[in-house]
Amino acid sequence: MIKSLRLAASVVVLAAAASAASAQAPQKPPEKAHVFTAKDMASLDRLSDPRVSPDGRYVLYSVRTLDYPANRATMSLWIADLKARMAPRRLAISDGGASSGRWSADGKSIYFSSSRASGTEQVFRTDVMGETATQVTNAPFDVQAFRVAPDGKTIVVGQAVFPDCADLACTEARLAAKTATKATGVVYDRLFVRHWDTWADGTQNHLFAWTLGPDGVATGQPIDLMKGFDGDTPTKPYGGDDDFTISPDSKMLTFSAKVAGKDEAWTTNYDMWGVPLDGSAKPTNYTGKNKAWDTAAVYSPDGKFSAFRAMKRPGFEADRFGIMIYDEVAQKARELAPTWDRSADSIAWSADGKTIYATALDVGQGKLFAIDVQTGKVTALTGDGHVSAFDVSPAGVVYASDSLKSPSELFLLGKKGPPVKIASVSNEALKDVAWGEPEQFNFKGWNDETVHGFVLKPANYDASKKYPVAFLIHGGPQGSFSNSWSYRWNPQVYANAGYAVVMVDFHGSTGYGQAFTDAISQHWGDRPLEDLQKGWAAALSKYAFLDGDRACALGASYGGYMVNWIAGNWNQPWKCLVNHDGVFDTRAMGYATEELWFTEWENGGTPWQPNTTYETFNPANHVDKWVKPQLVVQGQLDYRIPVEQGLATFSALQRKGVPSKLLYFPNENHWVLKAQNSVQWHKEVLDWLDQWTGNKRPGK
Repeated sequence: MIKSLRLAASVVVLAAAASAASAQAPQKPPEKAHVFTAKDMASLDRLSDPRVSPDGRYVLYSVRTLDYPANRATMSLWIADLKARMAPRRLAISDGGASSGRWSADGKSIYFSSSRASGTEQVFRTDVMGETATQVTNAPFDVQAFRVAPDGKTIVVGQAVFPDCADLACTEARLAAKTATKATGVVYDRLFVRHWDTWADGTQNHLFAWTLGPDGVATGQPIDLMKGFDGDTPTKPYGGDDDFTISPDSKMLTFSAKVAGKDEAWTTNYDMWGVPLDGSAKPTNYTGKNKAWDTAAVYSPDGKFSAFRAMKRPGFEADRFGIMIYDEVAQKARELAPTWDRSADSIAWSADGKTIYATALDVGQGKLFAIDVQTGKVTALTGDGHVSAFDVSPAGVVYASDSLKSPSELFLLGKKGPPVKIASVSNEALKDVAWGEPEQFNFKGWNDETVHGFVLKPANYDASKKYPVAFLIHGGPQGSFSNSWSYRWNPQVYANAGYAVVMVDFHGSTGYGQAFTDAISQHWGDRPLEDLQKGWAAALSKYAFLDGDRACALGASYGGYMVNWIAGNWNQPWKCLVNHDGVFDTRAMGYATEELWFTEWENGGTPWQPNTTYETFNPANHVDKWVKPQLVVQGQLDYRIPVEQGLATFSALQRKGVPSKLLYFPNENHWVLKAQNSVQWHKEVLDWLDQWTGNKRPGK
């Protein structure tokens, strides 16, 4: 989603016009020269992953750069000097590709990932100048994530191995044998068979400790710190180095993992485990009493405490993540700020160990908070926008922030004064763009409770006109269309195509308290629909520029489900519909999706149990009322909402004679990630909207 850039000149002119005498006819502001397109969005450089040096002088960060004709992105490392305040510079070692830049504890070295040597992802080391690099690991296959111990003597890496293998060579040989054989059949005796976009191949992600020699290069044979452990760290499918951490004394490793067993596909019981870094003992479960989700431990600077995030309800992936403080000596945990009704996304200690910093969604904004470790007092450090990542230093907090009007930029929040912008990689590319101006609104929704949403005016807004509307419905369903930037569902693309945009954070959305999030479970089709209906009515009443007779509803995942539900239960306002990877048949979904805990929690049980909601809110039961034109989008590699759901939607539309199209991507998963596919996606979607709303797209 998105964050704040400077106001466009058109907004200044519009504000002046608004302050003039009411009898004066509104004047159209001068148009900016450039229409922001899907290709522009896909082609933007992307800034991420800020890491501050131990002395607080430098911040290291990653930049993703796209080669659009080649449909391929490369990663580079950049560094900004917070003391000299010079322009950031690109490290020369990035020429071979570089990502995941991490400082050594003494600040003299930078470790990073690259596939420059053998085509496999390995760890390299450079210095602050970043002109030459030394290869640290030479594993026979990819290093997924890594951490270097504070004493600099050990590096821990994540690798996918066959868990019954005694060493890496065994896994290497077995992979080679699988490649050599002509037989392609695979036998499974438990779930997961497939997860997200990948079929299980028998390997699991394990953590290995490698000794670093005097030259800083990994030497000898690595120790499997998870030997005999039936599970994955880094976790699948999104895991990284936040899944494990090393104690300040370099003696212990703490990691988050779920024991797979037979119930991996329907349990959320991730635990925190501890193991000596020398492998002298097996992992110990620190949080075995909690059958819900525990994750992402971080040690206090003195090593006496660790903090981690924890849920309370087993089987519920959208429960509130509370912050737990674990006493390493007493081996007891307490919750920090238990009455703070927000779910922490990431956490870190202050340098003095007195504060926990955390990010969380809060009423449509993604804020950075400071929480006093002793009292639990919570203070918001940022306001509008969305903090996507941060790191703590003696000089303050460096954070990446975005908004509905800006991709991610870097800021330094010092101990005094307002935040200072450190770096941006998109200013030049976006300097002539006229943004659609966002405004947050609220109304009384289900149960007469306050519901929030955003409206975006079209770019180059003219107050004398009415505009067609893109009514965007977010997925999750425990998600949010917040004040943030997105490279997939970005409302600015619609605003620059001549559409006003309406987005409602219906019951089930995150950032409004856990009870609000809980309200959608077993109520997919009634409470959120009521919010969407009332939100649409409230937006039409408040914003005269919305043309309610030229509007289309669009959504992905749960949003796609809701589009199918709307098609049979609230199709009256819409000229057309767009459904991306949406659920068609909730009962079939309960059998075919991979993470079974999700459908079982959301529907109140398994598909064969009584008193569930699989049929109560099943779009397939209302196909007889489908009449509105619908574009269906589906990825073949989507194992969350499998391809048959999209094919069934399209088949039903075609069989009923409803105007419809199917956009199929054989090489995309639940998301459309490849740049040229993204541009094609947006072209087909906007063409569909134009066709049924009569919109004349700027620049088309």
